[in-house]
Amino acid sequence: MRSMTLLATLATNALAVALPWQSATDAASGTQLPLVIWHGLGDDFEREGLTEVAKLAESTNPGTYVHLIRLAKDGSGDRSATFFGNVTEQIAQVCEQLAADPILSTAPAINALGFSQGGQFLRGYIERCNSPPVHNLVTFGSQHNGISAFESCAIDNWFCRGAEELLRSGRWTSFAQSRVVPAQYFRDPEELDAYLEHSNFLADINNERVVKNETYKKNLASLNRFAMFMFEDDTVAVPKQSAFFSEVNSTTGEVTPLHERPIYNEDWLGLKQLDEQGKLHFNTSPGQHMHLSAKTLRKAFTQYFAPLEESRLSRPGLVVQRGL
Repeated sequence: MRSMTLLATLATNALAVALPWQSATDAASGTQLPLVIWHGLGDDFEREGLTEVAKLAESTNPGTYVHLIRLAKDGSGDRSATFFGNVTEQIAQVCEQLAADPILSTAPAINALGFSQGGQFLRGYIERCNSPPVHNLVTFGSQHNGISAFESCAIDNWFCRGAEELLRSGRWTSFAQSRVVPAQYFRDPEELDAYLEHSNFLADINNERVVKNETYKKNLASLNRFAMFMFEDDTVAVPKQSAFFSEVNSTTGEVTPLHERPIYNEDWLGLKQLDEQGKLHFNTSPGQHMHLSAKTLRKAFTQYFAPLEESRLSRPGLVVQRGL
């Protein structure tokens, strides 16, 4: 939820958010897909940390075109949009943004990387539009099963404090569910009825209501890989197990893993289908929420965003990626 912390120094002074993408012509190197990144709460596309991540992605897999999702023309507006806005409208905006990009829209597919809340938002993109289609989705510390508590904010962080107060005092109001971003993925099992009735975003993309959206399931099941990372010492995203779609009883602390939940066993989203095909990966990352090292990121980039062995990617159909 908070801005990421890179534990290793990645030298860069540039603020570029897009790096050259090219389809490799050497059969040995294969096709390098573009990479789309959606940052988390309190971050913005102009942050040096995100530029460092883009540089690392390119150095790990040369030729990677990196697009940092933005919801405003400048960093300040983009950061504000992580706290206040309608997530459904924001995802629709991103659908238009990616479809209009001349490189992303003409690539055979794209890879996607979501940091914290950006992970469940990218999943919403896949389920709702997925054009251009996502090949591999990787999420770090994302709240796929929502949050049941909101972090305390620094005194001088007015964006965060405003969102925190609205979330605590009226999370199920129409105002909060259409304007306060974290409220739209708040999910306390003890308030499940209110959640199912009023949730603007999460209850929909998790297909938890009686009428299921088969397009959501079809789109998510089309992924080549869906890799989720949970931070081992996470106390910011509560519960941390939400990163794996697990449910945690807020009173007893009892954890119900994904494989024991109806969302998996009744396959509301295609997660069971992905899992049975070996395409659903559960990974852990050491440390606190969004405390990421270059080593961890480089390993993920190598495993999930390496060049495709085939020079063409057809839809539907799978292309084997090196190391998977």
